[in-house]
Amino acid sequence: MTTPLPAPPQSVPVYHASQISATDGANMGDTLSFASELLLDDVYELSFGAEPVRLSVQTDDTNRLSIAADTETGTPGATLHLDCALTFMSSDGQTNDAILLVEVDDNNTAENIYLIPLNALSSKVEYRLVGIDTTTARQKFAQVACVSFTRGTRITMATGEQRPIEDLAVGDKVLTRDDGVQAVRWIGQSTVRAVGEFAPICISAGTLNNDTDLIVSPDHRLFIYQREDRLGAGRSELLVKVRHLVNGDTVRVQDGGFVDYFQLLFDSHQIIYAEGIAAESMLIDSRTKAVLPQELSDAMGNVIPGHSDLPHAGLDVSAPLLDRPDAAELLRKASMR
Repeated sequence: MTTPLPAPPQSVPVYHASQISATDGANMGDTLSFASELLLDDVYELSFGAEPVRLSVQTDDTNRLSIAADTETGTPGATLHLDCALTFMSSDGQTNDAILLVEVDDNNTAENIYLIPLNALSSKVEYRLVGIDTTTARQKFAQVACVSFTRGTRITMATGEQRPIEDLAVGDKVLTRDDGVQAVRWIGQSTVRAVGEFAPICISAGTLNNDTDLIVSPDHRLFIYQREDRLGAGRSELLVKVRHLVNGDTVRVQDGGFVDYFQLLFDSHQIIYAEGIAAESMLIDSRTKAVLPQELSDAMGNVIPGHSDLPHAGLDVSAPLLDRPDAAELLRKASMR
C-alpha cells in the first residue's frame, strides 16, 4: 500500500492579528484575537501601511493543516487551526468577510494569529465586527481552496461538443486528458462577490492558444505541455496557477460585482478542456471536502483513490519561475506545434 502524496500547498493572503486593533468597544486597545475573546460591535482598524503577506498552507492525509515550506510568514511545519469566520461592516455599509487562522506549536500553544481577508481591507477605515461564526470557517476556507470555472465556460464533452458548464449534469461524459471519457460525479455552484480572493482571472483569447476568453478562480491550475523548455522548469509537463500568470493585460483580475462559480468533480482528479485549454478539475482533500454535500462526503470516506494519491503531483511550477511579465507568452510559444 502506497502512502498518499500530500496535496499541493495553497497560498493565501493574511494579516497578522497584531496589525488589526480595536479602536472602539469592549476590547478597545487590544489586537484581534480568538473567537472566544471577541465581542460583536467592537470596531477594528488596520495599521497604517499594513500589507498582506502570503501564508502557504498544506494538508495531509490526516486532515491536518500546516504551514508549507514556501511560506512568506509563519513557521514551516507548524500546525494551523481554523478558528472562526468573521464578518465586518465598514462605515459605507459594505460587509467584509474573513477567516481567522491560529498557528500552534508542538504543545498546542498559540504562536501566531492570522486573518485571511476575503475582501480587500484598507487602513484608516473603521470595521465593525458584526458576525462571529465558529461553525462555517472550514466551509468558507474550502470555498477559497476550490478551483472553479465561471458561468459560460465551455467544457469539451466526450462527443467533442463544447458545452457551457452551467448546462452540465451529473453523469454527463467529459473528455479528460489522461483517462479518456469520464462521468461527472458532482457539480458545485455558488455566487460570490468578485473581490479579493474570490475575484476571477481572465485569460484573454489567444494568450495560451485559446480561441476565446477563459475565466477561472485565482488558484486554478492549467496543464501546459512544453515542446521546448522556454520557462526553465526542467520538464515538459507543467501545472501552472493562473494567479502567477497575471500581467494586467492578457491575463488580468476581474474585480467587482458578482461571479457564478462552478466546480466539477470526478472520481479522480482530472485534466479536462475548458475553452480549449487543459485545466484541472476539483481536487478533494481536507481543505476542499467541506464544500461537498454531507452524504457525498460521507460516501467518499477519508481516503479517495485518484484524489489522495494525486496522479498529477510534482508538476507544479514554483512562483519565482513565473515572476516575469512575459510568462504567459513563453508558455504559449513553448506549447505550440
